[in-house]
Amino acid sequence: MIDDPVTVGVLSFHTSKETKAILNAVEELGHDTAWLRTENTSVSIVDGSVVLEPDVDVIANRMLLSNTEQPCEELGLANTFAQLVPMLNEPTSVLTAVHKLSTATALASRDVRTPNVTLALSSDTLNAARDRYGEEAVYKTAIGTHGGGTWKVGPDEPVNARVGNRYAFLQELVDREDVRHRDLRVYVVDGEIVAAMYRYAPDNDWRTNVALGGSVEDATGDLPDEAAEMAVRSAEAIGLDYAGVDLVEGDEGWFVLEVNPTAGFKGLYQATGVSPAPRIAKLAIERAGGDVDDERVDELSRVLDDSRPTAQPVQQTPTDTEPAVIGYIEEVVLSGTSGSSTVRAKSDTGATRTSIDTGLAADIGAGPIKSITRIRSGSSKTAKSRPVVDVVVGVGGNQHTVTASVEDRSHMDYPVLLGRDILENYRVDVSRRIDGGDGDTPEE
Repeated sequence: MIDDPVTVGVLSFHTSKETKAILNAVEELGHDTAWLRTENTSVSIVDGSVVLEPDVDVIANRMLLSNTEQPCEELGLANTFAQLVPMLNEPTSVLTAVHKLSTATALASRDVRTPNVTLALSSDTLNAARDRYGEEAVYKTAIGTHGGGTWKVGPDEPVNARVGNRYAFLQELVDREDVRHRDLRVYVVDGEIVAAMYRYAPDNDWRTNVALGGSVEDATGDLPDEAAEMAVRSAEAIGLDYAGVDLVEGDEGWFVLEVNPTAGFKGLYQATGVSPAPRIAKLAIERAGGDVDDERVDELSRVLDDSRPTAQPVQQTPTDTEPAVIGYIEEVVLSGTSGSSTVRAKSDTGATRTSIDTGLAADIGAGPIKSITRIRSGSSKTAKSRPVVDVVVGVGGNQHTVTASVEDRSHMDYPVLLGRDILENYRVDVSRRIDGGDGDTPEE
């Protein structure tokens, strides 16, 4: 029993396995917890005194900024809290990590090898740099996650300085011939490697993200010395207390691709049987001046406990869980490698996948084609083959990177059909139409 427990807060507005696991580990180590989220968090300044609720001694920052429409808002909140109590993964470091060009700049200045990149503020300047990157280049949004906002582009494919409201850049494709494409994720906590895994791309894709269906393999026991040293140096260079460092091997050695301040635990635990949560909990407790049993930390690291923590706030009103409403006909913004277009889209809860018109896909530079899928339309007994591509769809201020099918929709009223891959985030109101129509008979 800990005589003088500290209170560890985890700052996270989304419900994730990682946040739950950290909170549960803190409790198992004998200390108190608080989950800072929308239902229970406030800051007040009264007569010159600043009060943060809930009252905590230290904060572990798990703010997921890469999926946020306005990351500056949440960074500002985290920066406010960091002025009041110690914070793991401070906002300035997270800002560097979440912006891939800022990351690459920080690493290069510390002599950590990264792929060659070019970000330009104008599309003409960015396209002028395309010849530097050979037959295939990687094209990425500067802020993105889970493999979203990442494409391969050929030498004749024009690219845009922005994808939607995100800046984008060209990056050297680092790969080795005749070797199955993989990368290496190394999880670092407080300057020490907790575990590592190789991630392999799924069929019909080249990206290795577990969220996209990639497979994993334990790399902890045979981690190359160069990669291990680069991972630790990368986390230190960015200033992160904990991070998932992604590396890829090329002919010249290892290259650091990204340093993720909110890297997931699921794939790592699946591959290695090790959870980083107790190590993060230990660091937070000690940062607040608390005591930790190191043997207990080792024991807890063998389990990923993502059960509901006692610190999870009770939601105050039913409206907290109600999804946003989307109309039967909505105005959306589609973004690809060449530009963006605002169009009207029809919602179809019966469609698994979003579908876009061939001409529209060409106009915005959707793609490249990832694979071919077979789709059965309406009452048809036969399935048609359609290419699928990555595209960014903006709906009501939210952005969704989805793998959409491409078809000729020129004979249909709407160039975009929103499927369940997007509609699962909303409640569809069939009486609401941006075009002012009053019918609800499906066009197809």
